[in-house]
Amino acid sequence: MDVQPKIVIIGGGTGLSVLLRGLKVYPVDITAIVTVADDGGSSGRLRDELKIPPPGDIRNVLAALSDVEPLVEELFQHRFNKGDSLTGHSLGNLILAAMTNITGDFTHAIKEMSKVLNVRGRVLPAANSSVMLHAEMEDRSVVSGESKIPASEKKIKRVFLTPEDIDPLPETIEAIQEADLIILGPGSLYTSILPNLLVPKIGQEVCRAKAKKVYICNVMTQPGETLGYKASDHIKALYDHMHCAFIDTILVNADSIPDLIRQRYAAELAQPVQADLEELEQLGLSVIHDLLITDDRDVIRHDTNKVAGLLYGILQESI
Repeated sequence: MDVQPKIVIIGGGTGLSVLLRGLKVYPVDITAIVTVADDGGSSGRLRDELKIPPPGDIRNVLAALSDVEPLVEELFQHRFNKGDSLTGHSLGNLILAAMTNITGDFTHAIKEMSKVLNVRGRVLPAANSSVMLHAEMEDRSVVSGESKIPASEKKIKRVFLTPEDIDPLPETIEAIQEADLIILGPGSLYTSILPNLLVPKIGQEVCRAKAKKVYICNVMTQPGETLGYKASDHIKALYDHMHCAFIDTILVNADSIPDLIRQRYAAELAQPVQADLEELEQLGLSVIHDLLITDDRDVIRHDTNKVAGLLYGILQESI
């Protein structure tokens, strides 16, 4: 049997799950490294009450990589909307919390759930314990908590984690070292992607890794996070935090957003991320500038099949 090429995907949030649904159909060995900095909603409540890492982003990634009957996935993703204590919780979050209690270990719980859901690939938390994300703003104030950072509506200077001495999983470091392709994004720059890279050793190993590194740029700017950012500003923020220039290729959308959807986003102060191609090339990047989106119920998403196909092409060229 041929050994499949190894892809490591780093991120969190909806964007990561969307991409994984497209990638899992290819003959590749996938490892998803997922942020554990979430402190809002159901995840935040379970994190505070049970003192476990937040399960929400992990749950979405497990669902995206699962190979089960649609009804089983729907059950895993079901969110309760009745009952004082249950309202807002998803069943998958509660199952992961229960499995963590049973096994005594969050990572072990994820491995067991991966078997139950017949997951194609590996899902690894960036750390086996909760971390707190903080943002130092341009006005030197510090905002603590992943969910509170965008809500502050201030310009972010840098983000950092506490505690500072977080240990990544050995499997995570090994996956990065052995990868044929490393993908960052799509996802919120400061609250989904950087919290993974800021875990000591993870960012360092990504910088050192021999694999080609691809950044999938967000399609829209995010209020309170990347307002007014061009594509090159995303790259510069990554480089400033990691103290190294490590991205080889960027995927950036060629703007083709319907006016009605653009207006709806504009009402939330979001606008298309400008693809400043010259600046990206001056940074030494190979640029894939293409139509990468689909509108799903008036929400702009990356086209999972198109993006997965482009990434598989990059992988084929690099091995």
